[in-house]
This record gives sequence, structure tokens and C-alpha cells, in this order.
Amino acid sequence: MRPDDLRSLTLPGSVSVRGDLVLVDVTCPDVSANAYRGGLHRVAPDGGGTRRWTWAERDLAPRISPDGRWVAFLRVTARGKPPQLHVMPADGGEARRVTDLALGAGVPVWAPDSRRIAFTSRVPEPGRHGVPVAEGEEAPTPDAEAPRHITRLDYRLDDIGFTADRHSRVFTVDALDPDAEPVELTDGTFSAVDPAWTADGERVLFVAERDLGATETFNNDVYSAPASGGTPELVVRTRGGAAYPVALPDGGVLFYSPEQAPGQAAIARNMSLWRFDGERVTRLTDMETVDCEKAAGPPVVTDAGVLVAVRNRGAIELRRVPLDADDAVLADLEVLAGERAEVKSFAADGDRIVAVVSTSDNTGEVVLVGGGTLTDFGSKAPLRPAKELTGAAPDGYPVHGWVVLPEGEGPHPVVLAVHGGPFMYHGWGFFDEAQVYAAAGYAVVLPNPRGSAGYGQAHGQSVIGAFGTVDVDDVLAVLDIALEDPALDADRVGVMGGSYGGFMTSWLAAHHGERFRAAWSERAVNAWDSFGGSSDIGWFFADAYCGPSPEAQRAMSPLTYAEKITMPFMVVHSEHDWRCPLEQAQRMFVALRRNGVEAEMLVFPGEGHELTRSGKPRHRKQRFDAVLKWWGRHLV
Repeated sequence: MRPDDLRSLTLPGSVSVRGDLVLVDVTCPDVSANAYRGGLHRVAPDGGGTRRWTWAERDLAPRISPDGRWVAFLRVTARGKPPQLHVMPADGGEARRVTDLALGAGVPVWAPDSRRIAFTSRVPEPGRHGVPVAEGEEAPTPDAEAPRHITRLDYRLDDIGFTADRHSRVFTVDALDPDAEPVELTDGTFSAVDPAWTADGERVLFVAERDLGATETFNNDVYSAPASGGTPELVVRTRGGAAYPVALPDGGVLFYSPEQAPGQAAIARNMSLWRFDGERVTRLTDMETVDCEKAAGPPVVTDAGVLVAVRNRGAIELRRVPLDADDAVLADLEVLAGERAEVKSFAADGDRIVAVVSTSDNTGEVVLVGGGTLTDFGSKAPLRPAKELTGAAPDGYPVHGWVVLPEGEGPHPVVLAVHGGPFMYHGWGFFDEAQVYAAAGYAVVLPNPRGSAGYGQAHGQSVIGAFGTVDVDDVLAVLDIALEDPALDADRVGVMGGSYGGFMTSWLAAHHGERFRAAWSERAVNAWDSFGGSSDIGWFFADAYCGPSPEAQRAMSPLTYAEKITMPFMVVHSEHDWRCPLEQAQRMFVALRRNGVEAEMLVFPGEGHELTRSGKPRHRKQRFDAVLKWWGRHLV
């Protein structure tokens, strides 16, 4: 896969099923238009192929009504416009726009009556975020907006921006009445997310910060409000940060949440599945071995049990949890899909279960559980499989990772790529970066060191207060295992990574520079002292991982050791990154240049922390071009 092949990627995302109707949204990066395009595709459940079902700029998040008669989805009508809620007949026809909101609508959730829909939207204060001060007046330009009066630490989020003046609110709307206006269930004094209907359709569940955000907190609880509007009420006080509540017919509630100590952030903690029966809260899945991946979607209740996606050694597996489980361990949960693969989304109707599953050499296909693969989206560009690596660190701890090999016998130059997080993972799913570098002739080594997710909670927490110790040992151990293959050239190795991976790149360049020819450090944390006050999560993240001691934070900051770096070093950052702010790059770049290092800096305008995954397609291609040019200078 070459950088130009970004335009040929076909990326299936969210899936929905009702009877014989299976819909999936498919996205394609359009580099020339600098936008993401795509529509809904109908998938034949008998393996009869697929056909394009909608034709707009971009359609996504299809949701079929319980009675199977209607499909709700989000539509982007033009580049730069936010997605709006649309509804169309399930047997085809014209789509009708249901919302016209300044900042767009969130994923639709059907009521049991197949008529009403719940969704969220960020509603901006007048005069902010491109809305007029008053009806009929012009919206002020950003430099003419009034100052923001900030009194809290949690006032902004990367890729979203300032939040206190546009909290997410829950709405309902009668989707079948062309004249109906959305009904606001929350007033915007707090952020409300993840709406779900109760079984009788009388109320809407949602997640909000404890005490409805009265002050900064690390806890989210489950609330409900009358579907026609009214005062929110607490439903479940959790032991952590709730996500995706699902109502049960008996009045109970399922939800995801880690378990954390009061007043402490949920750093490197597994996401468990919980059940509230009206009186007590029960953890259905074991906290140590089961880590539910909420990015794949909410739990889905079937007669045979609850479907959840689980992170397991680089895989995202679809597993079934008994509704009466009590701290069920991973080994006891049935695997339905995703072994040595990644489940990106899933849905069910009765005993018919569908999932979007990706592998290292396939961008994703729709799979019918028990019935095989239903689509042939794949990729027009040739992709390389990942080879698993296992072994042990110097202290005997087991290590795990992958290598993606280019074509040919070698010996190939090597790129060691460290993931972000650190409570994230490399895995069995499609990874565009590994494919681009392998196609250019590099062997790409992908380690999951201690601190990564999917290997048990203790594994993830083992780097708390210990950055630059066992995680370094594991990264280098996986690299050494890969280098045992004579097809890899141990004398031509580069190191790269983003976020925590950028931290690790800077750290390895300073402490193990003899192992590498050059470094590419991207959106990195380089100095915890300034990160604490400049990052959107810095007010808790630095203390949680490094401890509150300034001395400890300096000892775990790569910038402290900048004078030890002598190799060619590329500093890469996004101008609007609020997770790891630009100053983290600037401080490292200046220190290296003042030390006489061959350092360069590449800054992407208008992008945030997620550039490599969801940034503008043109910037993503330009970044790939720059990466290959850099390694072409230093490894070839």
C-alpha cells in the first residue's frame, strides 16, 4: 500500500440488522477532495453480495427501527457541514432530514415504538462556534467572540475544543412526523451522552458526570429523564465511569464501567460489564481478565446472553456474557468472532448476529456469526499479513508483538513503531501505517509492552510510576526477537511512534541511541511539567501515571535527557493538538537544535491529536510522504 492508495481504502464501520436487512456504512478517504466520502451499503445475509444503498456526500451510523420499517442514519450533505439525522423507508425511497442543528446530531437510537428517536447534540451558546448572537444577526468571527470565563479544569477536549459553552444534550424527536421539532431532555448545564430507551419507551437513559457535573469528577453515573421532557433522575451510582447503558425488560440496566478508587482517575483499568437490578450493582465480567472495548459499540442483549467486544492480546473478540454471570473470567466467555482479528462493530436481531471484522491484511468485512463472510470490500491495494512475535524480556516477563514484512528476501531496513496510550495496543486488525511502510520496503516491528491493553489489568498498570523501565525492556525485547530473522537488517533500524509512542521514541533515542539510525517522534509527551497545565487531560493524567512529585516527573520526561540524543531526529506535531500540545514538540525541537542535533520539525495546521487516524486525507497522505522521505534518507 502506497500513500496514494489512501484513496482506494474501503473502510466498513457501523453495522445494523433487522430480519433480512443488513446495512453497513462504508467510508473512503478522498485525497483530492480532502474529505471522507461514503454511503450505506445493503448486505445480503445469504452471501449474495452487497449494493450501494444511499448516494450522498457521506452517510453513516445506520440504525434500523425495531419494526424493520425505517432506517435512521446520519448524513453529511456537504464538506464542512455537520452530520444531521435523516430517516428513510427500509424498502427504499427518499431520505428526509429530521434535524437542522448548528453542530449536528449524534448517533440515532430508536424507541421501542419505532417512531421516536433519541440522539445527542452539542448546542452552542449564542455568539459562539459559528452561530449568531441573536436570530437574524451575523455570527461573530472567532477573534470577535466574547472572552471565556473558565472556572473548572475540565473545560476542553482535543478534537472537540472548548466544551463548557456547548455541552452535549439529549434530545428526542418524532421521526415520522415531518413537522415535529426535537424535544430537549437536558438543559446544557452538564454534558449528557450515550442515550438509550427504557423498555416501555417512557424514559431515556443517559450518562452524565456525577451530580450532573457540579464539579470536576472522575465518575460518570447513569441517569434518566422522561421522554417528553422533565427533571433527570439518578438511576445507577457507579464505581467508575459509566458508558453505554442498556435497559433490560425487567427494569434493570446494563452498562460498561471500570472500577476505580474514589477521587482517582481510571488510569489503565479494564472496562467491565455491569448489571443493575434496581437494588444492587453486579459486575458480570472479571476486572482483571476482561476488558470490554466500548469503541465497538454498546452491549447487545440476546436470548442467549449479552454480546460485548473484548480486547485480548491484540484481538478485539466478540464474546457472549451470560446475563446472570458474576465476575466471569475471559476463558469462560464464548468467542463468536474476532479471533486473531478485530471486531469494529456488531449488531444482532434474535439469533442473527453480524459484525464488521478487520485483519492485518484486510480493511474489514461484514461477517454473519456462524454463517461466514458476507462482503468483499477488502482493499484494492495489496496488503501484507502480520507475523506474530513472542518471547521474554530480560526479567523473564512474556512479551508479544508483530512484524509486517515487505516482499523480497531482504535484508530489509527496520522501523520499530510504538503505539500510543500507553493503555492501547497494536493488534491483528488493519493498520495503514504498517502497510505503507512495508510496501516501501521496511520491516515494521509492532510491540505491545507492559502498559498496553488487552493483557490483563495488572499488565496495563505495571508502568504507573515506572515509565522508561519495564516498558523499554519489553519494546527492545520484541525488537530483538524480530531481528533474529536474517531478513531484517539489525544495522538499519529506525524508531517512531505517536503520543506515548512519541514519548518512547524520544526516550529510546536518549537512552538507547546506539540501536537506531534515526527517530520520528510524533505528538509526543516530552515534558510532564508543562503537560500538566497545557493538555486537556494534563490536570490528572501526569500525576496519575508519574506521581505528583516534580522530581519524579522530571525523571520520567524525555526532555530531561535531550542532551543525550545525537541521532537525526524528526519532531512531528499538529498545530491544534490539545491532548499533547504543540509546546511539547517545540521544547524538544529547540533543545535538540541548540545541542547541534540534526533535528527537524513538521507541523500540520488545523489538525488535532488524531491526525494519523482521522485527520484530513490530504494531510494524512502528506505525512506518509514525509515519513517515507525521512526513512529514505536515513535507513536506505
